[in-house]
Amino acid sequence: MTDVNALLKTLALRAEALDAADPLAGTRERFLLPEGVIYLDGNSLGALPAAVPPAIEDAVCRQWGTDLIRSWNDNGWWDSPLRVGDTLGRLVGAAPGQVVVGDSTSVQLYNALVAAVRLRPGRTLLLTDPDHFPTDQYIADSVARVLDVEVRRVPAREVRSVLAAEGFDVAVAAYAPVDYRTGEAYDMAAITSAVHEAGAVMLWDLCHAAGALDLQLDAIQADFAVGCGYKYLSGGPGAPAFLYVAERHQSSFDQPLTGWHGHADPFGMHGTYTPAPGVASARISTPPLLSLLALEAALTAYDGVAMADVRAKSLGLTGFFLECADDLLEGFGFTAATPREPERRGSQVALRHPQAYPLIAALVARGVIGDMRAPDLLRFGVNPLYVSYGDVLDCVRQLREIVSSGEHRDPRFRRSSTVT
Repeated sequence: MTDVNALLKTLALRAEALDAADPLAGTRERFLLPEGVIYLDGNSLGALPAAVPPAIEDAVCRQWGTDLIRSWNDNGWWDSPLRVGDTLGRLVGAAPGQVVVGDSTSVQLYNALVAAVRLRPGRTLLLTDPDHFPTDQYIADSVARVLDVEVRRVPAREVRSVLAAEGFDVAVAAYAPVDYRTGEAYDMAAITSAVHEAGAVMLWDLCHAAGALDLQLDAIQADFAVGCGYKYLSGGPGAPAFLYVAERHQSSFDQPLTGWHGHADPFGMHGTYTPAPGVASARISTPPLLSLLALEAALTAYDGVAMADVRAKSLGLTGFFLECADDLLEGFGFTAATPREPERRGSQVALRHPQAYPLIAALVARGVIGDMRAPDLLRFGVNPLYVSYGDVLDCVRQLREIVSSGEHRDPRFRRSSTVT
């Protein structure tokens, strides 16, 4: 029989040593983490960076309250979608002038998909993943209704074989590098290369990757990418999304939503549309400035941080989580949904259990915050900037206590909430 106390002591010593050697340990101080809370839901909503509250206060009280409309010029409001885009571009491997920030993920997806299809006239297939986040699938279907294309749902692990067989008819492949449910990661470079070999256009949804993976959009020659600002990037609820348009496509980028901020001469108030040069043509209309400035402040949490170090710690945390789960949860009905091979993991661990909902609810009541996805997945997202190895061990330890004692069977943990 396993001596649980001895095992916990061994794991605690390992966590302590790993945290002591962590080159990113100091970045935890850049976040305002609630006392007594272990936050493992950064894959849904990032923790609050310490730089955000004063930035928002300044934006509201001085820039809006005192400077008023002069702030479009005097405080750089007009340039902020491109300025923040360049800052964010560094985190996703994009040279300056290829990323713009503003609008929602859904809007950015729609624009990028339509523009991508228009780059391949005469091709009639739009490939996407049946396991893609629902919005991506809904938007793909919307694009198919307005353009002469057919949406075909092909799992990411099969897309290369489909491209080899039918790539001549594929206009666009739209995929995510990380499965939002299981945390499985896919080979972006290999898929992008296969898409290009078929003569098609590649669009990546980076919502569950930006800020946690060492993305290299330019290096893999991605065509388009979109992503949100409120998950690993910690820009706050409803933070604006970003769009990457590779420089080689910017002169032919033809999006469906052409707002005045993307005009070459926006204050000329012309009656017909002329796109601005470069990635500025991907702007649409007035961005949510307060949220955009909050995101800009949040991104300072990455100052001086190499994304290679972020990725290394992410893999260390997820690997240690799986090890702790193997050791402490054996015999309690859990199975790992997240791949064990490092190159196939994103920055989250997903465990399967038939009582996923009440187990997560019981954890949250203890101050250990993860989430679940129906029907049976417990999800734990690790942001390497503020999650420690000690946090990971404590989460699994408390999960063991809950399931072994039957604490999750309390009726209060079975009442369904709107947001899971």
